Amino acid sequence: MKTATVRARIEPKLKLDVEHVLDKLGLSVSEAIELFLRQIKLYNGIPFEIKVPNKITLKTFQATDKGKNLIRYKNAKEMFKKLEK
Repeated sequence: MKTATVRARIEPKLKLDVEHVLDKLGLSVSEAIELFLRQIKLYNGIPFEIKVPNKITLKTFQATDKGKNLIRYKNAKEMFKKLEK
């Protein structure tokens, strides 16, 4: 029987964005939270790796967030062709 309540304060835009994604998946926020909590129980911890990015990765994230140093391709075929070289 579900009787416990979980409350959290989050940014309104984040909540709205997540609700749109979950709606496509056919899940409510409550169902998604329950899935997350069940995974924590199953893994006996957070079900994904959490770590601070190293300096190079952090600089890359900052640059790409600003639209710098991006390589764009017309399609996946073009990208894989370039990766083969």
